[in-house]
Amino acid sequence: MDAARQDRKKFSIAPSMAIAPNGALWYLGREKIMCISEHKSGSPNTLRKGHDQPAATSVHGWRYHHIGIPTDVPRPGEYYLEKFKMYVSAFETSPCGIQWMRFEPDSPVHPLIKSVPHIAFEVDDLQAAIEGKEILTAPNSPSEGVTVVMILDSGAPVELLEFRRDLSSAPTR
Repeated sequence: MDAARQDRKKFSIAPSMAIAPNGALWYLGREKIMCISEHKSGSPNTLRKGHDQPAATSVHGWRYHHIGIPTDVPRPGEYYLEKFKMYVSAFETSPCGIQWMRFEPDSPVHPLIKSVPHIAFEVDDLQAAIEGKEILTAPNSPSEGVTVVMILDSGAPVELLEFRRDLSSAPTR
C-alpha cells in the first residue's frame, strides 16, 4: 500500500474533506481550503523562536513585497487583469504593500488564492526558489518585466516574484 493511501487510512474523511491529486488531505469549508499535512521527509524540522525571522528571509534571502487579500467588495482605483479575470487595487498607494484582489466568478485562478490571503516575496532566482515546492500557479508574467509563481507553504498560498532590472523604473502592477 502506498504512503498516500496509508495516510488516508489514518483519517476519518468527513464530507468536508477532499484528497488532492498528490494525495494531500484538504479541508473545505466557509470558502477556505487548508492543507492538512505533516513535514515532508528530508525537510528541516527546526523550531523557530519568536524573535527569529522566517527562513524565507533569513536563509533564502527573499524580500517582502506585498500581501494579497481576497475581497468581494469593489475598491477605489482597482484595475482589471483580463488574463486572470480579476481586479487588483491599493498596491501602489499602500505603505505596507497591501493589495486587494477581487475575482470574477469564472476566474481561472486557483480556489485557494481566491479565498485565502497570500504573502508575496521578491526573489533573485525564481527557478531556484521554486525547486522542490508545490506549485499552485505556474510561472507567468502578469506585466512586463516581472515573472510570478504561486506556491503552497503550510497550507497557504505564497507568491514569488522575479523582476527584470533592466527595464525602466516605472511601477509594475
